Amino acid sequence: MSQESLDTVFQEWHDDQAIAEQMIPLIGSLYRCNNVVTTMFGRSLFNRSVIRILKDHRFVRKIEGTELSVRETFPLIQAMQSLNLGPAHVDVGKLGVAFKKRGGGDAEAFLREELAEIVDAHDPDAGTGEPKDVVLYGFGRIGRILARVLIEKAGGGNLLRLRAIVVRGRGDIAKDLEKRASLLRRDSVHGPFDGTISVDVESRTLIANGNVIKVIYADSPAEIDYTAYGIDNAVVVDNTGIWRDEAGLGQHLECKGVSKALLTAPGKGDVKNIVYGINHQDITSDDRIISAASCTTNAIVPVLKVLNDEFGIAHGHVETVHSYTNDQNLIDNYHKGDRRGRSAPLNMVLTETGAAKAVAKALPELSGKLTGNAIRVPTPNVSMAILNLTLDRDTDVASLNDYLRRMSIGSDYQKQIDFVDSPEVVSTDFVGNRHAGIVDAQATIANGKHVVLYVWYDNEFGYSCQVIRILQQVSNVSFLKLPRAQA
Repeated sequence: MSQESLDTVFQEWHDDQAIAEQMIPLIGSLYRCNNVVTTMFGRSLFNRSVIRILKDHRFVRKIEGTELSVRETFPLIQAMQSLNLGPAHVDVGKLGVAFKKRGGGDAEAFLREELAEIVDAHDPDAGTGEPKDVVLYGFGRIGRILARVLIEKAGGGNLLRLRAIVVRGRGDIAKDLEKRASLLRRDSVHGPFDGTISVDVESRTLIANGNVIKVIYADSPAEIDYTAYGIDNAVVVDNTGIWRDEAGLGQHLECKGVSKALLTAPGKGDVKNIVYGINHQDITSDDRIISAASCTTNAIVPVLKVLNDEFGIAHGHVETVHSYTNDQNLIDNYHKGDRRGRSAPLNMVLTETGAAKAVAKALPELSGKLTGNAIRVPTPNVSMAILNLTLDRDTDVASLNDYLRRMSIGSDYQKQIDFVDSPEVVSTDFVGNRHAGIVDAQATIANGKHVVLYVWYDNEFGYSCQVIRILQQVSNVSFLKLPRAQA
């Protein structure tokens, strides 16, 4: 390549950076003023860096076979400013591809057609509804990630307002608050908190990106009157896993100021286990206690659902390769569970999983068709589910992967199912992935009716995003998603 060509490539990169920089305030304005969340094939563009925006545009080539340039999407985002848009999630990537295939032209006229449902629908005097108070009961791995996501989504019409966390007292309150803030501020797996966190010892609050979060010290739900802290009609998200049935979780409902309880673990008895995207429609206004099921159940159910819809599943086995959790021991020591007493960082530990049986609660049509087991492995985060299935009809690798790819980008399950087609990806590449599960196309095996699928999932972050989606559902927070999904 000549020096002139090298200079041209470098200049084009700088020009693209300049365009992306111009996009950032426009994206922010759409979010804050119009409650419009812009995405690039499901990946949020709001509050992203210049480089991240450029990478998300380049990602489109993996889906559409051609790269989408900021030069092609910038006119669309500019045009969106003048359309007085109402609240919605708008996929600029899909619009950009459609606009490009059309041959370009008048961006505003194109958007008036594609976004007709929300054009001139913004009413600045109407408000966005009443915010919903959220309390995190427990502040461990899932609790802190939920806090990060809730804080990130605050504003822009999200309506979910993190008001408090509940923890057990640890002696010196000032020191305890600083410890809690530090754990939220720094994370060995997910990196630093994106923003600022300060501590107000006198009021016992954490202030994160302007969100004032009360820290309530209690050993049981019975000790708490949330109305004393100005909290009312709240959803309590129980991250402790101590109580998993209606009797135990019902303690939260006895507290003043609480309307619902959401469990971040598989529920027992009559508690509804919800996998968002699959059976969230089963939630009724009368349901005051629900479960978000497990991270593994959330990862496999959407994939199993689309497979069963298209090919039928006769029977199968689910093997979970799961990162170790805080339930295991760092070094060999007593544990009530079989094998889990052995050192988690040093061993692969064969254990049980209820995920296969739990599938039937979300997908009754698969009841009795799946078995399951699990292996805990010495990694701190990101797990994998291996689906070894016998289908009702034949398929091949290319057809199966193409179907799953289409489900990941154009169906109602695009927030649950992600798709990767690279021979080089490993577990750490999926840290922070917001989907319930990610199909690894390079590992797919298909031989007639027998198929094996490998599904990655961030068992912390991806699962937490599913929990947030349920929170939005029970709080009547929903947005129109445009352009409409097409399977």
